[in-house]
Amino acid sequence: MDAGATRAVASDLPSLDRLLNTARFVALIAQHGRTPVVVAARAELDHLRARALAGALDREAAGTAAIAVPVEERLAAAARPRLRAVFNLTGTVLHTNLGRAPLPDVAIDAVARALAAPVNLEFDLATGGRGDRDDVVEALVCELTGAEAATVVNNNAAAVLLLLNTLANRREVVVSRGELVEIGGAFRIPDVMRSAGARLVEVGTTNRTHAHDYAGAIGARTALLMKVHASNYAISGFTASVQEKELAAIAHAHALPLAVDLGSGSLVDLSRWGLPKEPTAREVLGAGADLVAFSGDKLLGGPQAGIVAGRRELVARLKKNPLKRALRTGKATLAALEAVLVLYRVPERLAERLPTLRLLTRPAAAIEQQAQRLLPALQSALGDRYELAIAPMRSQIGSGALPVDELPSCGFRVRAVKGQGGLRRLEQALRGLPRPILGRLADKALWLDLRCLDVTDEADFIVQWSLLAE
Repeated sequence: MDAGATRAVASDLPSLDRLLNTARFVALIAQHGRTPVVVAARAELDHLRARALAGALDREAAGTAAIAVPVEERLAAAARPRLRAVFNLTGTVLHTNLGRAPLPDVAIDAVARALAAPVNLEFDLATGGRGDRDDVVEALVCELTGAEAATVVNNNAAAVLLLLNTLANRREVVVSRGELVEIGGAFRIPDVMRSAGARLVEVGTTNRTHAHDYAGAIGARTALLMKVHASNYAISGFTASVQEKELAAIAHAHALPLAVDLGSGSLVDLSRWGLPKEPTAREVLGAGADLVAFSGDKLLGGPQAGIVAGRRELVARLKKNPLKRALRTGKATLAALEAVLVLYRVPERLAERLPTLRLLTRPAAAIEQQAQRLLPALQSALGDRYELAIAPMRSQIGSGALPVDELPSCGFRVRAVKGQGGLRRLEQALRGLPRPILGRLADKALWLDLRCLDVTDEADFIVQWSLLAE
């Protein structure tokens, strides 16, 4: 048979109207709407017409059934949300790239209510006049930290920016050289200071800073002393630093405020649950700090937010800064934050009700039992292409919190059987699932830490994993 006889010409392609009136496309219009289907169908017809004119289109590909397949795929891809739920088996609990702290159900419900109807975001129900959106959470923050006042912005970097711009614009801020950290995305504390209009005055050395270093750097242009908590790194060995109590005394002796960037934002002593000790906002303020800034979505376990708490007159100045409006949070964030802060009123139930704390305190033995339950189903889907074994692991807290501390955990170590399939191929396949499964590649293996796999998600996890066998 002449090869040319199997080729389609442009006139063999159906018209757009004819295509849209077929049963398959009528169903697509019912599902996706007419406009998206028309756009996708027209794009596919244009593509096929170009191939036909080039003599590279088979007759079978010009049929309506064949044309429908790429159109359906195009529409499905366009309809798929870019922001998708994933299974976090990376071993990092507060994973910045995965949205950090998962919210408790009470916070999710609060967000849904706030988004579904008008709320008194800036309306005082008692007086009938305009209110302050910080009122939603300010009393709770003060109750839990011992602060006189508080304000909330969209993240902790914004909190530090607002603080410095308000109190130290065109003036000097004294900071230990060992605390000039770089946070996520290559943003550095000195860069934040410059953006705020403050001039950085470094004191001490990378590993040792003393009280006399701070005192000797104070001059007529000094606006405040600042301490940055080393939440995303650790310096060990021959070190020295000045604690908040002594630093506050130096600042107050010169009529200056002390501001502390606490970063990870712990509101309770984590050691009561067997976790490493992390300073709390209450402890920092109790030691004499005038302002403390911390995150809402790290150890606090809430939504992304930056909280500044401390002396009333200083917080009032922050609220009057025009930057406050640019950095303010929306009603969804405040609704979630309020719901999470309420949980802290009953600390003895916190590990049950706050997902972040529940994940951090999961016993390794319970995680190993989960691995035993999942092993048969996972091995069945992989077949003989990969070796799957239960292995002990060490989870990280993440997001710069307690950087050198790890949690004993358990999960799966996957290795490729020679000639049967590569680990990168499997890792890519897991990322391509309807609900992606994310692990980490290291030491010629794919490691899947189960610490963050909630027991209630096991059935869905098995369903997703089973798709690998198809």
